[in-house]
Amino acid sequence: MQNNLAETTEQEENRKGLNRRTLVFLLGTAFLNMMGMSIIGPVLPFIVQHYLSNQNNLAAVVGWLSSVYAICQFIASPGLGVLSDRFGRRPLLLICILGSAIGYIMFGIGGALWVLFLSRIIDGLTGGNFSILFAYIADVSKPEERGRLFGLFGAISGIGFILGPAIGGLTARFGYEVPVYLSAAFTIVNLVWAYFNLSESHSKEHRIEHISIADLNPFKQLRIVFALPQLRWLLLAGFFYAFPFAVLTSNLSVLMIDKLGWQAAQLGFISLAVGAMDIITQGVLVGKLLPILGEIKLSILGLILQAISYVLLGAVAFIASPVLLIAGVALFAFSGGLVEPSLGGLLSRATDQRQQGMVMGGSQSVQAVARIIGPFYGGELYTQFGGETPYWSGAAIVGLTILSVILAIPMIRKKEPVSETQ
Repeated sequence: MQNNLAETTEQEENRKGLNRRTLVFLLGTAFLNMMGMSIIGPVLPFIVQHYLSNQNNLAAVVGWLSSVYAICQFIASPGLGVLSDRFGRRPLLLICILGSAIGYIMFGIGGALWVLFLSRIIDGLTGGNFSILFAYIADVSKPEERGRLFGLFGAISGIGFILGPAIGGLTARFGYEVPVYLSAAFTIVNLVWAYFNLSESHSKEHRIEHISIADLNPFKQLRIVFALPQLRWLLLAGFFYAFPFAVLTSNLSVLMIDKLGWQAAQLGFISLAVGAMDIITQGVLVGKLLPILGEIKLSILGLILQAISYVLLGAVAFIASPVLLIAGVALFAFSGGLVEPSLGGLLSRATDQRQQGMVMGGSQSVQAVARIIGPFYGGELYTQFGGETPYWSGAAIVGLTILSVILAIPMIRKKEPVSETQ
């Protein structure tokens, strides 16, 4: 009884404001999630090729590994959130962090291709713990603070995703497994800190009493958002945008190795340059261009530039020029920085105020599906038809994105006056 009272008192204190140490841990976990996802990018082809008898299959196998990880995250993310509602945030977070550490260690040890796949499955199932992190924040923060905190998590996650490839490329000079073991070490430190310092945020009296299999279904949210007619074209635009993006991120490193003979450090610096360009574009240029062009024109402009970037990158398969590749990558990063906030703004404008969170979550699920299919698709195209085909087909798919945005315009404009009257 006294323990329950102490637990409840501690949680009530937490609700008065998020403890600084806890916030640092939660942000650190989000950072490590994204860094761990991206740190193996520069070294993944070099590790995989040791286990292939036919090196022509390298792009396909790298794509399969990327897709398997994304599939497991898509499957696990909603279920982890529901399980934390039933059993508490702390035990689920500890299990997830431990699973990621095990996945990294297994990947570093390797020994066979199936071990690499199993390690990515384990890490994917346990690494999709953002739903628990966000639920923890909601438990211990004031309602007026949550938007700022969620934005902070997005920024920290973005930094982790950007720094991961750079760290992977730099530390790969000591061995291709070193970046993976480094991720494991950081994750274990995070686990030990959480075990001794992290308190439970979700009191027992507020937990759900039982869960059903339907509650763990990742397609449930997709069905809900696609039932809203004003969102369908914009959701499809998000899918068509994310699909070639997933293709590029899964096999651009293979293209650079095959055609330019680059090593892990050079691959890491390219990824860092993409992230830096994206931050500059979204942080500085978008704020100046949006009032002039508006979200519709800015998104279409960005998509046109992105299609051109895919054409340039595909041309590297014929013209092995670092200048051509850098130009394509720079244009890709710049155009992506224009498209992402514009599409997000359009989606928000087409959504009722009471449904913003649900719709944004549904949009992320749609893009997660693209990240699952894209690497498979790109890897097979690269292997079967040549290095240029994933990128040139990506340019065509971006054309579908532009068409989807254009088809969504009438519903966006129809929705605006309704929102204003409400």
